[in-house]
Amino acid sequence: MKRKVGTTCIHGEESKTKGEHFGAISYPIYQTATFAHPGVGQSTGYDYSRMQNPTREQLEKTVAALEEGAFGFAFSSGMAAIATMMELFQPGQHLLIDSDLYGGSIRLFEHISKKNGLQITALDFCQDDVVSHIQENTVALYVETPTNPMMNITDLKKISEIAKKHKLLLLVDNTFLSPYFQNPLSFGADVVIHSGTKYLGGHNDTLAGFLVVNEEKIAEQIRFLMKTTGAALAPMDSWLILRGIKTLAIRMEKAQENAIFLSKWLGEQSQIRKVLYPGLPEHKGHEIMKKQSRGFGAMVSFEVDSKETAFFILEKVQLIQYAESLGGVETLITYPITQTHADVPKALQEKNGITDCLLRLSVGIEDISDLIQDLGQVFWQLEQR
Repeated sequence: MKRKVGTTCIHGEESKTKGEHFGAISYPIYQTATFAHPGVGQSTGYDYSRMQNPTREQLEKTVAALEEGAFGFAFSSGMAAIATMMELFQPGQHLLIDSDLYGGSIRLFEHISKKNGLQITALDFCQDDVVSHIQENTVALYVETPTNPMMNITDLKKISEIAKKHKLLLLVDNTFLSPYFQNPLSFGADVVIHSGTKYLGGHNDTLAGFLVVNEEKIAEQIRFLMKTTGAALAPMDSWLILRGIKTLAIRMEKAQENAIFLSKWLGEQSQIRKVLYPGLPEHKGHEIMKKQSRGFGAMVSFEVDSKETAFFILEKVQLIQYAESLGGVETLITYPITQTHADVPKALQEKNGITDCLLRLSVGIEDISDLIQDLGQVFWQLEQR
């Protein structure tokens, strides 16, 4: 019987052998670099932790199940996962990427992928004619949805149909929604990417990254690349992510509840020009998200009336912490132009709307009244100036 996603978060992919691991409820940490062989030509199924490790394997099976995929791979960070994935492609091949992506992804594509001979074209997957940009050597489409930080929504069904028609791989970064709210593989994606550091871990205490696929051929290629490059996640970090996933469902529900309330409240403040949150009915991607996701997530971006206002908010919040990253239990506020997207070329920043007036909130699971009180005292001070 197929389990609900919240149950899978707690129980993962439990072993059918009840006596295995001595009945441990928390999956054990196999903190070992290597494994002994019973004899010549014999193996326990594990040889060396760079290649296989029981703790990491349990995590990979759990994340694959959450994403409704067949194969999962756990990496030392989200960027390690993306960098390994890009090794699937050959020099001279062409990829179309969304222009609004996490700054680290753009940095990788611009400074590493292009150096390695890949051709990269950035466009707006929500507005531009994707088909007209496909070339004879195009092999893949790469998107985030929602995008970071402008919260644009790509129609996964529509973009998947384009990919299949032109025999392209569809690569989807699902970090912002987590597998609790969205499963891109079910809409035709070939590879789903996560920064496990974010919602899957949920506590800002470790780094991790994931790739999830359905095709065995792609899985074999990734497995070879992971073994060869040594980018796999360590046992202790694998256990930390497994522990974090147990509360993914309740964390996502509470964080989303807070984000919906907070996005409406922010829209009422005179110093705010625009609130970008797909859970708001006026967001242009709202209806698409209702079709392809089970929720809207807890990421909120907003534009204030001046750079000075942005600085004032960053310096005066007390409960909310001014920090990079997202997806933890704590609410964090980020300044994309100098933090997550500092390495994005200025022209692309301007095109995407990443200005010195833009702020991004990763809404946590605190009591909403405390979050409102914290921001309220900041806006009250702004009114008094």
